[in-house]
Amino acid sequence: MLNMDERLRQQISFMLELDKMKALYRQTYVLNEDRKENDAEHSWHLAVMAFLLAEHSNLPVDVLKVMKMVLIHDVVEIDAGDTYCYDTEGYKTKADREEKAAQRIFGLLPTDQKDEFYSLWREFEEAATADSKFANLLDRLQPILLNYTRDGISWKEHGVFSDQVRARNLRSGEASDDIAALIEEIIRDAEAHGFLSIR
Repeated sequence: MLNMDERLRQQISFMLELDKMKALYRQTYVLNEDRKENDAEHSWHLAVMAFLLAEHSNLPVDVLKVMKMVLIHDVVEIDAGDTYCYDTEGYKTKADREEKAAQRIFGLLPTDQKDEFYSLWREFEEAATADSKFANLLDRLQPILLNYTRDGISWKEHGVFSDQVRARNLRSGEASDDIAALIEEIIRDAEAHGFLSIR
């Protein structure tokens, strides 16, 4: 057995648990391969976007906090699975499944870090603060950009309509006028090119 104190053992245990995110595949395709992205890739992409796009936030944000949020926001999917954003049936049980997962997975950490990570995850889920609104905006923007760049491949696979994408992004303007305008422009262009169906 390795010689480490209990705190370090808990931290390493949590870190190794996170490796499972590399095998959790989402519905969005990566750009340069014929495969879907995994949760680890998605979270990394959002963390880069957090400091890259922070200047477009309507309100000042704590970039490090936003990065922490987006890096851990999907950790719960290790137990709860990825619920596709347009899966209305899956959303009925999503909150309960993810809460149970959060308790178990963050519970691997030392108490102070467990409390911090859980608090960040809850803040992200509630999307009530400037930081969490911006983090949620990034979480919605990234798959839109990937889908649009791949000619709507995932939208077409799932029969997603443009009004569904608009509805999912109704609150975007609360976080960033610039990015909300970009999302609307993408939706309109996706409609024009047949990447998104209109009903």
